[in-house]
Amino acid sequence: MTRRGRLLLGLAVLAAAGAGYAWVSHGEAERMPAPAAASAAGPVGVGALGRVEPASRIRRLNQPGGMAVTRLDRLLVAEGDQVEEGALLAEFADAAQKDAAVAQAEAAVAEARASLDRMRAAGRPSEVEAQRARIEALVAQQNFAARDAERAERLVPTGAGAIAAADRNRAAALRLAAERRQAEAELDSLLSSRPEDIALAEARLAAAEAALAKARADAELSRVRAPFGGTILRIIARPGDQVGGDGLLEIGDLSRMDIVADVYETDLPRLRMGAPAEVVVPGESRRFAATVREIGWTVRRQTQANTDPVAAVDSRTVEVRLALDDAGSEALRRRSNMQVQVAIRP
Repeated sequence: MTRRGRLLLGLAVLAAAGAGYAWVSHGEAERMPAPAAASAAGPVGVGALGRVEPASRIRRLNQPGGMAVTRLDRLLVAEGDQVEEGALLAEFADAAQKDAAVAQAEAAVAEARASLDRMRAAGRPSEVEAQRARIEALVAQQNFAARDAERAERLVPTGAGAIAAADRNRAAALRLAAERRQAEAELDSLLSSRPEDIALAEARLAAAEAALAKARADAELSRVRAPFGGTILRIIARPGDQVGGDGLLEIGDLSRMDIVADVYETDLPRLRMGAPAEVVVPGESRRFAATVREIGWTVRRQTQANTDPVAAVDSRTVEVRLALDDAGSEALRRRSNMQVQVAIRP
């Protein structure tokens, strides 16, 4: 039986259950105008083929690194596993190398932070006390040298002292005065750091923290995490494989299931948000209730396979998502991508 025949047969069965409605599929609507159908059998509904899909969509995950081609090292999940959002699913071979870079960056941040803390705290109490003691000693030596220089200068006119000795005493006094000033400057630096030194230390810490953030981001590119809580539907690559364009794995949230119907563009005027619908599933005697929850924004070529040789090969459809009720979600939880028939009431 052709696709059109199967679709018309399914819609005829649904129409028998919902008397008072006329179900018009693409092609039939061209032969019988909608106003005539509505006057003969009541409001006109919409029939379409669709597929089962999680409400979250099926996400195909790949290596976060983009163009980098790396061997898959560890796969931490299997098909059918339930995972939480953010759970680690897989690691690539360069993860260990990037983790080492993160550890190195963390050490650099700790060193820069310690240097800044030391700069802000200035000298330790023991260093300050030692510097003060050194200044006191230099003051005493300077005073003694100044007295010696003064005595030597008084003795020069009497001939009792030599001019050379007086010059040495004056030089010693000047040298000790310079050492005292230097020691006092060092004490000031121990008591309070210069603002420019603190600013330099802060800049070095900021650079180290930026390098750490980059290293951590690079390390995450070697790992695949779950974008949301759901079920692992398919494993594409295994440890040791080079992950290519086919991706690594597929994940979906099976707690809520949708029907994705391809509705012909000519049927769009008869659709509305929240419209009830019935879903016919091959092999199931019961029908499942659904509700239109999303109407696509673009018109595209028909995606459902069609073996009818007289069917339009350039048909245009709009993707319409219908939310299944709890019973339908439970029954079709493991039937993603299965083809079904949909009848949407007006």
